[in-house]
Amino acid sequence: MSTQNPTAGQPGDAEVDPSRRTWLTLTCGAGAALGAAVAAPFILSFQPSERAKAAGAPVEVDVADLKPGQLKTVEWRGKPVWLLKRDQSMIESLKKTDSQVADPKSDRPGMTPEYAKNETRSRKEDLLVVIGICTHLGCSPNSRFTPGPQPNLPDDWAGGFLCPCHGSTFDLAGRVFKNKPAPDNLEVPPHMYLSDTKIIIGEDKKA
Repeated sequence: MSTQNPTAGQPGDAEVDPSRRTWLTLTCGAGAALGAAVAAPFILSFQPSERAKAAGAPVEVDVADLKPGQLKTVEWRGKPVWLLKRDQSMIESLKKTDSQVADPKSDRPGMTPEYAKNETRSRKEDLLVVIGICTHLGCSPNSRFTPGPQPNLPDDWAGGFLCPCHGSTFDLAGRVFKNKPAPDNLEVPPHMYLSDTKIIIGEDKKA
């Protein structure tokens, strides 16, 4: 009686040569690795890189949580950007400081976009957006929003910012007071509103 397997010899049942099997395995493995290598940069391309951020990629900011009198700080191009929600008394104080600041209309070039060349130095009078770096030697001023006499400030202080390095003072629009070491107002970065509560810093296409 024959003991031969009745299915032997049917199409597709021939054994794969061992050397061919090894080659197929290596080829499939290399293909999978190549696919992963190609997919990884593609996936990562959806996220802004640290290099792009450092180079000045725009920064989107939600200011819905800012209450009057509050200051929020975000980073853009490695610099602190202040977003100050001014209340009505802060806005009105700018009329008082008009005659005390060195550049009340922000005429000096390079520090203020055209759309912020107004008394409040802003697109909307209640929100100030400035780079928090003193224009003297690059120190970061401190907030001194409470009006009235206090150390290192005049008795008629209306609120603003004080640079601790050499005593430069700025009002609540970031305008430098007269006879101070800082030569210019605090810089207003390019920015625009995306909605009533969201702004983007680093772009001003609608300007």
